[in-house]
Amino acid sequence: MSHRRQSTSHRRPRMAKERTEHPRDVLLTKIVEWFMQHGVLDTSMRTLAAGVGTSNRMLHYHFGSRDQLLSAVIERVCAAERETLHRFIAEASDPFDAGARYWRHVADTSAVFAPLFFELSSHAMYRKPYAESLRTVLTDAWLTGFTQAFQRVTSPDRAARLARLSLAVGRGVLFEMALTGDRAAADAAVEEFTTMVRREVQRDG
Repeated sequence: MSHRRQSTSHRRPRMAKERTEHPRDVLLTKIVEWFMQHGVLDTSMRTLAAGVGTSNRMLHYHFGSRDQLLSAVIERVCAAERETLHRFIAEASDPFDAGARYWRHVADTSAVFAPLFFELSSHAMYRKPYAESLRTVLTDAWLTGFTQAFQRVTSPDRAARLARLSLAVGRGVLFEMALTGDRAAADAAVEEFTTMVRREVQRDG
């Protein structure tokens, strides 16, 4: 009995292998989540390893020292927030709409994000070596995004001033909300500030 050769046009295509996340990235995600729940404080590598279900040896293998690990945590947290901010700005023609959307995002995640954000910010204020990049990221990256957004509705010089003011007010309200847990009051304050700035920009044309 003869066997016909199967036509290649009817062969089932091979499924591409799914890309798997690098073990270091998977571990870093767990570390960030653990720090969001427990804080950084003076946590040792051994305590952290037990908390995320790995070994002290594996932490040192992937990150080297505790300072290098904290530097990786800072970069991961800031990179995600930068990406979100710039995406919101790119998707909105109105900078005030983009700012309001970003505030909702920050406020929605504030219970876990804000404590870690402000704790790491204090490390940058104390000039900790591993937080060196954070001083730049916390100012330049966010200021650049907000400045570009405000330039759609006002002059470059004023856009830069409004960006710094908006960043300062937003972080101040976030800090207060992290302490009190009063989301409604924080939302009202941000809305009032946004209305005032929008009115001033529209008045000056």
